[in-house]
Amino acid sequence: MSYNFKFLKDEDGAVTVDYVVLCAAIVLVGATVAGSINTGLESKATTITGNISSGT
Repeated sequence: MSYNFKFLKDEDGAVTVDYVVLCAAIVLVGATVAGSINTGLESKATTITGNISSGT
Protein backbone atom coordinates (compact mmCIF):
# COMPACT_ATOMS: atom_id res chain seq x y z
CA MET A 1 0.00 0.00 0.00
CA SER A 2 2.82 2.42 0.80
CA TYR A 3 4.24 1.81 -2.70
CA ASN A 4 1.02 3.19 -4.20
CA PHE A 5 1.22 6.37 -2.14
CA LYS A 6 4.90 6.79 -2.99
CA PHE A 7 4.05 6.33 -6.68
CA LEU A 8 1.28 8.93 -6.54
CA LYS A 9 3.53 11.49 -4.81
CA ASP A 10 6.43 10.94 -7.23
CA GLU A 11 6.82 13.95 -9.56
CA ASP A 12 9.79 12.86 -11.69
CA GLY A 13 7.66 12.22 -14.77
CA ALA A 14 5.86 15.55 -14.45
CA VAL A 15 8.94 17.45 -15.62
CA THR A 16 9.11 15.30 -18.74
CA VAL A 17 5.46 15.97 -19.47
CA ASP A 18 6.07 19.70 -19.09
CA TYR A 19 8.90 19.59 -21.62
CA VAL A 20 6.83 17.54 -24.07
CA VAL A 21 3.97 20.04 -23.86
CA LEU A 22 6.39 22.96 -24.25
CA CYS A 23 8.03 21.39 -27.30
CA ALA A 24 4.65 20.62 -28.84
CA ALA A 25 3.59 24.25 -28.36
CA ILE A 26 6.81 25.50 -29.98
CA VAL A 27 6.31 23.17 -32.96
CA LEU A 28 2.69 24.30 -33.32
CA VAL A 29 3.66 27.99 -33.28
CA GLY A 30 6.43 27.30 -35.80
CA ALA A 31 4.06 25.47 -38.13
CA THR A 32 1.53 28.30 -37.89
CA VAL A 33 4.15 30.92 -38.69
CA ALA A 34 5.49 28.84 -41.58
CA GLY A 35 1.96 28.48 -42.95
CA SER A 36 1.41 32.23 -42.79
CA ILE A 37 4.72 32.94 -44.52
CA ASN A 38 3.91 30.36 -47.20
CA THR A 39 0.54 31.99 -47.89
CA GLY A 40 2.16 35.40 -48.25
CA LEU A 41 4.87 34.06 -50.54
CA GLU A 42 2.31 32.34 -52.76
CA SER A 43 0.40 35.61 -53.08
CA LYS A 44 3.53 37.56 -54.03
CA ALA A 45 4.64 34.85 -56.48
CA THR A 46 1.24 34.97 -58.19
CA THR A 47 1.46 38.76 -58.46
CA ILE A 48 4.99 38.60 -59.91
CA THR A 49 3.97 35.88 -62.37
CA GLY A 50 1.02 37.99 -63.51
CA ASN A 51 3.22 41.06 -63.95
CA ILE A 52 5.79 39.11 -65.96
CA SER A 53 3.09 37.59 -68.16
CA SER A 54 1.49 40.96 -68.89
CA GLY A 55 4.84 42.66 -69.47
CA THR A 56 4.51 45.31 -66.76
